[in-house]
Amino acid sequence: MSIIAVLTIIISSTLVYSAPLIFTSLGGTFSERAGIVNVGLEGIMVMGAFGAIVFNLTFAPALGSMTPWIASLVGGLVGIVFSAIHALATVTLRADHIISGTVINLLAPALAVFLVKVLYGKGQTDNIREQFGYYKVPGLNKIPVLGDILFTKASIPAFLAIVITFVSWYVLFKTRFGLRLRSVGENPQAADTLGINVYVLRYAGVLFSGLLGGIGGAVFAQSISVNFSASTIVGQGFIAMAAMIFGKWNPIGAMGASLFFGLAQSLAVIGAQLPGIENIPSIYLQVSPYVLTVVVLVCFLGKASAPKADGVNYIKSK
Repeated sequence: MSIIAVLTIIISSTLVYSAPLIFTSLGGTFSERAGIVNVGLEGIMVMGAFGAIVFNLTFAPALGSMTPWIASLVGGLVGIVFSAIHALATVTLRADHIISGTVINLLAPALAVFLVKVLYGKGQTDNIREQFGYYKVPGLNKIPVLGDILFTKASIPAFLAIVITFVSWYVLFKTRFGLRLRSVGENPQAADTLGINVYVLRYAGVLFSGLLGGIGGAVFAQSISVNFSASTIVGQGFIAMAAMIFGKWNPIGAMGASLFFGLAQSLAVIGAQLPGIENIPSIYLQVSPYVLTVVVLVCFLGKASAPKADGVNYIKSK
C-alpha cells in the first residue's frame, strides 16, 4: 500500500470520528467560558442523536439528500432543550453543576430508549438510508497529492466543524459578546458592576453548548452508527470534555485535541488496514480512546487553568 493510500485512509477516517467531538467540545468551551460546567454533554449528545435519527427516518423520503443536514439542526434544537434544563438548574436555581450534569446524563439514555420503544416497538431504530458519507470535492480533488489525501474521500461535516472552530475563536476572543461571555466566567461580580447581565450570558453559554452538543450527537449518529440505540453514544461526551480541557478552553485547542482523539477512535476501525499495527488485537485499539482520555485528564487537568469562576454559582448582590 502506497503512503498516499495510507494517509488517505487515516485522515478521512480521523475526520469522520473527530467531527462530533469538535462540535461538542466547542459547545463545552462556550459553557465553561461562561462559568457553567456542563458535565451533561454526554446526555445532550444522546438526545441530539435520538432527535436526528427519528427525524431522518420520518422525513427522508420527502427530503432526500438534504435529510442529514436538516436532521442535524433538529438534533441541535433538541440539545438546546436539554441544555436549558441544565441552565435552569445551575444559573437560576443555583444547583451544583456536576450533579445537574450527571442527572442529565442519567436521564437522557433512559428517556431516549423509552421513546424508541414507544415509537418503533423495539430497543433500537432501523438504519437510516440518508446519511453523511464520503464526498469527492470537485476541482479540489485534482490538486496533486493533497487532492487525493484530503478531497477524494472528504467528510463535509468535519470541514464544517473546522470552519465553525475558527468562527468560535473569533467570536470568543474578538467580539464584544465574547469578551462579556468570558468576563462572567472569570469574574461575574466585576462584570455585574459594569452592567453586564451575568444570568443572560450564562444562559447563552449553556444554550450554545446544547446546540453544538446536539449537532455533535446528530453527526455521530448519521455518519458512524447510522441508527439509534442505548449504545450509540457511549463516552463521546466525556471524550469531548477531555478535548476541551486538553485544549485549554480554547476553540482551536479543543479542535486539535478532538482530532487527536478522533484518530485514536478511528484506529479501532482502520487498524487492520494499516501496516505496522494490523497485528495489534482490535480490543486494544477499541479501548485506547478511553485510556487516552483518562491519561490526558490525569496529566493535564492540574496544569490547565479553567476560567476562575467556572463551576461557581453567582448570586446577584442586593
